[in-house]
Amino acid sequence: METVFVLVPIALFVVGLVILAFWWATRSGQFDDLEGPAYRILMDDDSRPPPVDEAPSDTDSPKAGH
Repeated sequence: METVFVLVPIALFVVGLVILAFWWATRSGQFDDLEGPAYRILMDDDSRPPPVDEAPSDTDSPKAGH
């Protein structure tokens, strides 16, 4: 019976922390756009890498067999 007197206040404290964390998350806008990031990863990026001025020469790479 003594453990109930210890566990109930601990459980209430943990529930209070969860409620506080949920309140903070809603106030800071964590749940404003739930679908946007899921669709954003699927969209193609139209930007292309910058063009390369010169192709790498054969002297830059190590020669095979030496």
